[in-house]
Amino acid sequence: MSSTSAVDAIVEEITIKASADRVFDALTDPAQRVAWWGLKGRFETTHMESDLRPGGRWMMRGVGMGGKPFRVVGEYQTIERPRVLSFTWLPDWDEHATETMVRFDLHENDGVTTVRLTHSGFASEGSRARHQGWPQILSWLQGYLER
Repeated sequence: MSSTSAVDAIVEEITIKASADRVFDALTDPAQRVAWWGLKGRFETTHMESDLRPGGRWMMRGVGMGGKPFRVVGEYQTIERPRVLSFTWLPDWDEHATETMVRFDLHENDGVTTVRLTHSGFASEGSRARHQGWPQILSWLQGYLER
């Protein structure tokens, strides 16, 4: 996995032994996303709703560290199955959060998919610093798809 960052963006990349279609499904299907996005006692997703279309809303709820509930909401921007998925991101755990953009670019070669995540639009270094969990989230996705 590789990563880079700037003040307003986080970029992470991982290679997963699964087709781009399979990765896309894991990112967008509510039942699958709940199955892999999280770790009990740390950041566990318990519910997701998804209106998978440009302009459609999505929402994810769960339980964070110390049993604190969390909620993230957004709107789908780009859906180009199975290559590109982008959506806005607004978490409730950051009282100073502004809406940011999350984009997944998927590139498949012989059944192996490179997933490049770009989370951009942070208003401050502090806000970006509160979103450094992407390497862990991508590893959960990889573990789910490769088992």
